[in-house]
Amino acid sequence: MASSSSSSSKCSKYDVFFSFSGETRKELTDNLYCTLKDHVFNVFIHENELTRGEIITQAVNQAVKDSRLAAIILSSGHQRGAFAEAFRGHQERFPEMVQTWKDALNEAAELAGEDFGATDG
Repeated sequence: MASSSSSSSKCSKYDVFFSFSGETRKELTDNLYCTLKDHVFNVFIHENELTRGEIITQAVNQAVKDSRLAAIILSSGHQRGAFAEAFRGHQERFPEMVQTWKDALNEAAELAGEDFGATDG
């Protein structure tokens, strides 16, 4: 993994914005976070300020805008357990959107990650 260049910080407040499920915290997210910090990446990690299903706060929305990259970390069971429960809860409020959200999660889960060595950053 290449280290972050100082020029990347001039354009963006953060190099990476992490969005993740608590399920991935100890196995993947913490290790990835520490590795990026060791390579001098400025990482925004948002914890425990939103309840699932709440509208993203203005501060989090701004942090996303202020980041060069967003890393979305999905757990292997991203449509089971707590997510399935959340989808059931949203089915009444947003019946036309739930399947769209499920499809988007499936599509995102099939995307390959970016190799830092293959980018200009």
